[in-house]
Amino acid sequence: MSSKWTASDMPDQSGRVAVVTGANTGIGLPTAAELARHGARVVMACRSEEKARAAADRIAAEGVAGSVDVLRLDLADLASVGSFADAFRSRFDRLDLLINNAGVMWPPLSRTADGFELQFGTNHLGHFALTARLLDRLRETAGARVITVASVSHRFGAIDFDDLQWRSRRYRPNRAYGQSKLANLLFTYELQRRIDRAGARMLAAAAHPGFTGTDLQRHAGFVRLVSPWFGMEPWQGALPTLFAATAGEVAPGGYYGPDGLGETRGYPRRVGSSAASRDRAVAERLWGVSEALVGLPLAP
Repeated sequence: MSSKWTASDMPDQSGRVAVVTGANTGIGLPTAAELARHGARVVMACRSEEKARAAADRIAAEGVAGSVDVLRLDLADLASVGSFADAFRSRFDRLDLLINNAGVMWPPLSRTADGFELQFGTNHLGHFALTARLLDRLRETAGARVITVASVSHRFGAIDFDDLQWRSRRYRPNRAYGQSKLANLLFTYELQRRIDRAGARMLAAAAHPGFTGTDLQRHAGFVRLVSPWFGMEPWQGALPTLFAATAGEVAPGGYYGPDGLGETRGYPRRVGSSAASRDRAVAERLWGVSEALVGLPLAP
């Protein structure tokens, strides 16, 4: 793998269908734009249809080889996840790329429509439910990939099965975020193990954007203040996601991030993750708990 892989190294995506959650802002926008530029039909899955359509118009105005569609998706509402999946399946008979990109970071204590802590409910459970709802299309598409955007913050997370929803502990937004990002990696690794056991023609991988300045950091205080000076631009923060989604040398169950100091910036390479993210017993337990919480089985 080149140490300077960029979007110009992406293979042709013509004929492929991609879903990108949170595609109207942050690293989701250049992720969607580059996939469309390289020929994919991209579905921008966003909470605000108005903002998504404005972003889609900007992408289309560039004269991309592919196309962009917009479907509403609120990951903090399982009913919305179901409606999105129904609408997608009615319009598309394949799904090559599911990019679980959207997220929330360090908000005050909030709950999803279904009563989950907002970060765990959106970043993990919403994407878990979305993957389950779209699994039929993924299974039917040879070479499909599920790419989940994690974070270096997974290293500061722990899965507290006694209080996943922060009902009995003092709420710590950064710790709750870390829990949700650790869950993203546990999900990715367990998904790949289950794909392997099932012999499915799919691949699961994860990526993280390093230190990238985006609107995700609006609740992040000091981080938000320094990101304009030290954070990468969203187009560069999107490169690990695009690499994981399209590069031929991506490993099943691989994790990709920037190659610079502390994985804060640079170009995509395979990176390591915490011992906690590799705990198979925790991953299996989280899988079962997640299936029960969203009321859906997920069996590749």
